[in-house]
Amino acid sequence: MSFLFLGSESANEIQRWGSQFGQAPLLERFFWKTLDFAYPDDASRNFAMMKGEYIPENALPVGIEVWRNKLFVTVPRWRNGIPATLNYISLDTNRGGSPKLTPYPNWVQNKAGACGSAITTAYRIHADVCDRLWVLDTGTIGIGNTTIQACPYTLNVFDLTTDKILRQYRLKAEDINMNTFIANIAVDLGKGGCEDAYAYMSDELGYGLIVYSWEQNKSWRVTHSYLMPDPLAGDYNIGGLNFQWGEEGVFGMSLSPIAADGFRTLFFHPLSSRREFSVSTKILRDEQLSQDSYHEFQVLPERGPLGHCTSSVMDENGLQFFNLIDQNAVGCWNSMMPYEAENQAVVARHDTAMIFPADVKVNRGLLWIISDKMPVFLLSTLNYTDVNFRILTMPVKEAVAGTVCENSPWGYISNSLWW
Repeated sequence: MSFLFLGSESANEIQRWGSQFGQAPLLERFFWKTLDFAYPDDASRNFAMMKGEYIPENALPVGIEVWRNKLFVTVPRWRNGIPATLNYISLDTNRGGSPKLTPYPNWVQNKAGACGSAITTAYRIHADVCDRLWVLDTGTIGIGNTTIQACPYTLNVFDLTTDKILRQYRLKAEDINMNTFIANIAVDLGKGGCEDAYAYMSDELGYGLIVYSWEQNKSWRVTHSYLMPDPLAGDYNIGGLNFQWGEEGVFGMSLSPIAADGFRTLFFHPLSSRREFSVSTKILRDEQLSQDSYHEFQVLPERGPLGHCTSSVMDENGLQFFNLIDQNAVGCWNSMMPYEAENQAVVARHDTAMIFPADVKVNRGLLWIISDKMPVFLLSTLNYTDVNFRILTMPVKEAVAGTVCENSPWGYISNSLWW
């Protein structure tokens, strides 16, 4: 393992960040030039490579989640040769380095195109406090013009204590449209406990939110213009590439703690936007109310000119972290303060180790970040003699120390302080 301190120099050099952002260290927990998978033996791996079932250069990790001693890593089937889309690393036996990914729950349930019995492609996932892992299988193989809808969109919920599927729910035809691309999920546990659970799935290219109620075992679609991209925010400069992603709508989501009214607030943003938006889960949880709720959605101020953001997360104290892909950085905002640029800070930035932070999670006071150089993978060619993928960690308290994010006492009061 190696410590990466906040700085913009080579990931192989130790740098200390000398500005107001503090001294919090980034710990490079895991790193890969290419991904490898935990085949039973070398013969099995070689046979898979010979058949084209495993092509190391075609695998890109995009999502992470942490549960007890497991670190989950998702690998979408954008190209051929992806043997498993839902995987994990044992944190008991892997302290660092470049560990092989173990298919979860097993190899059989990661078989592409085995509709109803396996997961074809998973993106971002969520483990809740009820020891359930929520995984939306998009059922797709390929990306963009190469996409094949091999299986229906299906929500899979696993019992992490037994590694068995608790429930499968196939999204309805009216939940999606011809442009649908869902790459993120947020899970809302209400005051009623584990049965009072809702999943919110962001349709990035179809411009909607799909809501699923665990108790009702039912889904519905919510649409709003705030879920669409900003036509002025489609230009990107990342990893030495200039490119345009002008059609990227709602992507990142984070949920506040439960407020005094018994509901959370869902914060969300289109990828091609520099703004955050919000809506009370009281609206989303009510199928009828959500269909006639235009004015219940709130507009928050811009993050700034380099404000494109992928994933975000909010911890139990109302502290939000968000991936700033233009800046090779992760930012923070304490939701006790108004959502304004002056109330946000950068907690980690590294121009080598954090090219395209794709996902971010908080688990037991630790911030987890995965960076994967996604635009280079999609639009150019990765150099497979370099480290391309990293999973980094940082203690939350150290991350926000000395920033505006710790300037007010942690706690939670009401929605009214957000705008």
